[in-house]
Amino acid sequence: MMVIRPIQQSDLDSLYRLAEKTGIGFTSLVADTDILQAKIDAAIRSFAKENVSKPANEDYLMVLEDTETGDIVGTTGLLAAVGLDEPFYSYHLGTITHASRELGVHNIMPTLILNNDFTGVSEICTLFLEEGYRHSKNGQLLSKSRFMFMAQYPERFTDKIFAEMRGVCDENGVSPLWESLGRHFFSIDFDRADELTSLGSKQFIAELMPSNPVYVNLLSAEAKAVLGQVHKNTVPARRLLEQEGFRYENYVDIFDGGPTLEARVQDIRAVRESRLYLANIGQPKSTDQGNYYIVANTKVKDFRCILIQRPTAPNSAIVLSQDEADTLCIVNKDPVRIVELSPN
Repeated sequence: MMVIRPIQQSDLDSLYRLAEKTGIGFTSLVADTDILQAKIDAAIRSFAKENVSKPANEDYLMVLEDTETGDIVGTTGLLAAVGLDEPFYSYHLGTITHASRELGVHNIMPTLILNNDFTGVSEICTLFLEEGYRHSKNGQLLSKSRFMFMAQYPERFTDKIFAEMRGVCDENGVSPLWESLGRHFFSIDFDRADELTSLGSKQFIAELMPSNPVYVNLLSAEAKAVLGQVHKNTVPARRLLEQEGFRYENYVDIFDGGPTLEARVQDIRAVRESRLYLANIGQPKSTDQGNYYIVANTKVKDFRCILIQRPTAPNSAIVLSQDEADTLCIVNKDPVRIVELSPN
């Protein structure tokens, strides 16, 4: 069985192994033992917090575990509020009009404007699944399990949430937007800028990035083409978020031009449609046919989330097998939160 759970201290080696596979542009998970240990420590502190009334600097990092082998094969996370300790930068695609009555010219020019508009906003992040497990709806469980946690504990997050998607770069780590724009101001390679950001060093952005609007028409054709586009490996993740109600609102990453998707929490399908049910532990009529459902317990520190299959939708209660209940860390008559895996 596959289960989502909070990361633990014993997961460091597995987390490092996954980080080695993410590639350039995946700044939230880098193969650096000290950074990964700090992320684990922050997650453990975050899940241990009780009576949280508003989001702060919590980092809820979770993993996907194969209970049959004990292997950690994926990661997924939530940041309660970004930009509180240091600025969070993005570009907004806007327009500037240049007009001359004398010449009869009226030009609308697309621009990139540096901003901190997402300061204090919650973020979903760190979604990565090992290639050998990209089947059996594991990716959907990994992505949507975060919404179950948010639905149960809305006070821990802001009303709006966003996801910064990985942008386009080639197998050598060359980003068209960086080559056309960023390199002129930073005089370093894209992977080095990416590394500095992943290490938490962002002061250089404020020091070197132009604060004036950048005219998109002055960029190369290759750079213009990737604005708002995702890396080929990120296409499924974007599709899942858009199915849940996330939308692209013309914000892009300042380095690779990847899109930022955003949504109001109450508009996210899995949040809006999830419901609490009582768990009856017994023998389900069938576990290999019908619709798929995400099931999560209602705990924080011991949060668990799994995927089940049932021929009929739950009513006021749901029958779970003993194995399913044990994996969820619940006993008979405990509440569980359930939502159908995919939109109708």
